[in-house]
Amino acid sequence: MRKSLRAAAVVAACTVAGGALYAAGAATAGPSTANSTHEPYNIGLLVKDIDTYYGTTADSNGVYQASPDSPYAKDLAGIDADARRYIDKTARKAHRHGEKAAVVFDIDDTLLLSLDYEKRYNYTYNGTTWADYVNRADRPAVFGSPELVRYAESKGVEVFYNSGLSEAQRTAAVENLKKIGADVNLDADHMFLKDKANPPAYLGDCATPGAWNCTTVQYKSGTRKHIEDDLGYEIIANFGDQYSDLDGGYADRTYKLPNPTYFVS
Repeated sequence: MRKSLRAAAVVAACTVAGGALYAAGAATAGPSTANSTHEPYNIGLLVKDIDTYYGTTADSNGVYQASPDSPYAKDLAGIDADARRYIDKTARKAHRHGEKAAVVFDIDDTLLLSLDYEKRYNYTYNGTTWADYVNRADRPAVFGSPELVRYAESKGVEVFYNSGLSEAQRTAAVENLKKIGADVNLDADHMFLKDKANPPAYLGDCATPGAWNCTTVQYKSGTRKHIEDDLGYEIIANFGDQYSDLDGGYADRTYKLPNPTYFVS
């Protein structure tokens, strides 16, 4: 379930106002819930904090972009540097032991930045406007993400994608990832998207044709389990902007990327 800024204002406020420095290497316990009886964080101030964190500006076409000099970009650079060191070391060890190492990436706000959508629609979610936005296939890259995908490939690590995008959005997702330079393993055997009409057998505990009951954690961890148990890979790193991208196991290390604009439970 995707919660808007208004529904998760205090969650995001705790993240942004605190400097938004996300720990690389392991998923944290997650944000606290907004169940306090005192006055919540002001939404107007929260939006200003988010704009400051991203260094948000509109380009000549009126598209909202993050600044490469922003705190957001600096946090991503720190995560990227740690991930590169870890992938290099772990890939060499896996190759020595004859293991098939893999990394798994979420797509939305892990590889493709949707800040323009959040700003344009005032941090609220609508399935129709979101689908139209995704299908334009022109989102910019999350800073450093295409380079990290290609770096993992250069180290002999298999790249997989594990996304909440629907099967109907596959063509747009592939096109957009190619545009940003993350043109690695964009086939159906490596890019896992939600297919609620015909879910895969390995999600049989929570999804059957026409009856999808998987939570985000069940879907994503079930897919990682499939990659490890059925396809024979060792997932050395899992990257996502939501805690639900990372929870549920089946990854040696997890990297939580910053995203103060929405929360997916």
